[in-house]
Amino acid sequence: MADHIARAPALRPVALVARCASVMLLLAGVAWAARAVWEIRLAVAGEPASGAPDQGGGTHRQLTALENSYHSVSSFGGGVALLCAAVFLSWLWRVRDNARVLSGQKPRYAGFWVYLGWIAPIVNLWVPRGLIADAHLASDPDRPAPLVLNVWWVLWLLGTFSGVGLVYDDGADQVIARAYSEVWPLLASDAAVIGAAVAGALMVRTVTEAQLRRATTWTRPAADVPASEPIRP
Repeated sequence: MADHIARAPALRPVALVARCASVMLLLAGVAWAARAVWEIRLAVAGEPASGAPDQGGGTHRQLTALENSYHSVSSFGGGVALLCAAVFLSWLWRVRDNARVLSGQKPRYAGFWVYLGWIAPIVNLWVPRGLIADAHLASDPDRPAPLVLNVWWVLWLLGTFSGVGLVYDDGADQVIARAYSEVWPLLASDAAVIGAAVAGALMVRTVTEAQLRRATTWTRPAADVPASEPIRP
């Protein structure tokens, strides 16, 4: 009987991870806002007479103080983004697992899509949103997916695939050159990333709250667990 109880499904704690994910998303938004400020500063300062940092043919000139500081800001933003991704994926795993327990049904997407869904071409246009939408549906089946989920996803796609957003081949020196010559596309992409970060924080809170509300009325099957055992969402 004890082994049977140990194998019974249980809800995973999600509230603390959700708060951490929301904070990290907002911090990522701040980091991207700092990038935008530095790009504006570069555009206002104008390109030095010596030209762009990358002179071509593998030759790079010495960076100015402002350009060096942009490298620092860019590196900080990249580090924050990586940490944010790790915390966000931890939250996504938990709400997905809880959705499976709450609904009693096999998830539509296998577990590997939690990671692969973000990087696999074509399917990364809808799978990550689908994972979260399914988690919300299992938590609150009487309501459609929240508007903030769609807002977050649209802004994420714009900020990621705009050509100057989260996914691009150019290094910091190339971005600096763009800031000197065409800063507006950079700023538009930055705005989409910042908006996605803010909307993502609200989305995490909304989905988590729906799951916690459902958890207060959910109990394991009587055959699996004693009625006295508390639910720990």
